[in-house]
Amino acid sequence: MDNNDDQQGKRGHNLGDHQYGQDFNHVHDDGDDADHDHDDFDGADGDLENNPVWQQDHVALVSVGIDIGSSGTQVIFSRIKLRRMGEELSSRYVVVERETLFQSPVALTPYQSETRIDEAALGAIIDQAYAGAGMHPDDIDTGAVILTGEALRRENAQAISAVIAEQGGEFVCATAGHHMESMLAAYGSGAARVSHDAGHRVLNIDIGGGTTKLALVEAGKVKGTAALHIGGRLMVVDPAGRIVRLDPAGQYHAQQAGFDWHLGDSVTRPQMAAVADWMAGALLQALADGAPAAVERLYLTDPLADTGGVKGVMFSGGVAEYVYARETRDFGDMGHLLGAALRRRLDAGAMAWPVLDAGECIRATALGASEYSVQLSGNTTYISSPGRLLPRRNLQVLQPEFHCGAEIDPDALAQAVRAHFKAFDLVEGEAEVALAFRWSGAPSYVRIAAFAAGIVKAMARTLAQKKPLYLILDGDLAHTLGNLLREEMDVTSEILVIDGVVLWDFDYIDLGRIRMPSQTVPVTVKSLVFSQDPRTALGKVRDDLKYRPHVRARGVAHAHGHGHGHTHGHGPGQHTHDHGHDHEH
Repeated sequence: MDNNDDQQGKRGHNLGDHQYGQDFNHVHDDGDDADHDHDDFDGADGDLENNPVWQQDHVALVSVGIDIGSSGTQVIFSRIKLRRMGEELSSRYVVVERETLFQSPVALTPYQSETRIDEAALGAIIDQAYAGAGMHPDDIDTGAVILTGEALRRENAQAISAVIAEQGGEFVCATAGHHMESMLAAYGSGAARVSHDAGHRVLNIDIGGGTTKLALVEAGKVKGTAALHIGGRLMVVDPAGRIVRLDPAGQYHAQQAGFDWHLGDSVTRPQMAAVADWMAGALLQALADGAPAAVERLYLTDPLADTGGVKGVMFSGGVAEYVYARETRDFGDMGHLLGAALRRRLDAGAMAWPVLDAGECIRATALGASEYSVQLSGNTTYISSPGRLLPRRNLQVLQPEFHCGAEIDPDALAQAVRAHFKAFDLVEGEAEVALAFRWSGAPSYVRIAAFAAGIVKAMARTLAQKKPLYLILDGDLAHTLGNLLREEMDVTSEILVIDGVVLWDFDYIDLGRIRMPSQTVPVTVKSLVFSQDPRTALGKVRDDLKYRPHVRARGVAHAHGHGHGHTHGHGPGQHTHDHGHDHEH
């Protein structure tokens, strides 16, 4: 890894101080000006974990998952340990251990009105979680904020997600989108592990307060995802039976069950049970072929393409607590009734697949966000100026359609990159992006040099303006490629090339500071999607969902003011700010 920081222009402690392996084992005091972090495995003197050679191949990260759902909000802190696959002569790191450090109580997501989340109350919930865990945002290496279901549709959802990401820790990202949540729930629930261990297909059904997420998992990998507008908190009544919350989707379910309900109406328990029974039937019909139109329109994404070969179903989410009879309390919503209705239908054989034992239910998405949302770069990175390039947040990923053949044609590579910029309505030289590539074949000098030449041709405007160049590869050639660009292609822009990471179009990434002594970079992959998900086959908002609130067209910006105006107590070093865009701690 390169370190060409201007030592006279940059003050403080930087990677150059460790250039020859010196002083790898030390900590940075609060307020230290450093361009990197150090891994700490809490080993006693003399333990293997204190050996610098061992530490280069083993990395520990503290992660946070903040799940803001339609009905519940929770925070989970985890420690993730990764190891480099050195025996395979690879620089790629894989997760070898996950440890849950702290789980906050599940709190009801606070709403100010039908259209706004209560920012101050939500901030207080998250502050209490940090205090309970004994954590400060500076302790967090990575993680994700997940807004889901009906919480995702509130008019200030995007602003709240971005602000909490700023508040929660330097490398926490804001993530939303049905497909992303479906995937995280499948990992967090344990469905992916069951599929991996048994070697067969498992369907994970995550039923939250506003939406139901489906994930088809095969051999531990998520192969397909989908989402439906079915949830346990689309309607809420007070102790007297008056409707105090009725989302458009909840009103739709009531209409399908034969009721014309409005906010403020009085309803009976048997009437609510009838609506819950219709919802349970609709969910099971949606999983079968030939669902009626009234059920098909509940899909928020394209349906799952193929459920053939499924050997078992696992339920997760808050409603799953009732499906598995692990919860008996009633919160005045449809959750208890919906879970009980599903259980009755399942016991009567309404679904062809067997129901698997419960894993994580209400905490599935938060666990997935905390423990499964991060990758770690290989340790053969090339970063020309760590202090200037890192950390970096919200970097859009483009994956040009280019196959690395036996002979790499620089002109063909340049044309593929230009075409991809055009396809995404981006202008090379104006938009700052990370180019992601799949490398195949031998990492010979001739092939890498041709690849570098193609990059220089493709990014001519960027390099002419001396803007940074970001390249992400899955193969182990980052250091060689970076050196060729700098030394032989005479690229004077700052250069970041990391490997061992797999990215796709529509990904956005956060890049953390370099971790010592492993010389790796934490990469959090996310999808900044708030009213639609571009990964669907159509790549656009479904406009046939007549009851769907707060939909914006793709690419049309909209802004909402936000101000939290509350004090955060995180133990020692408490800090106060008003949650604007400038943070002073």
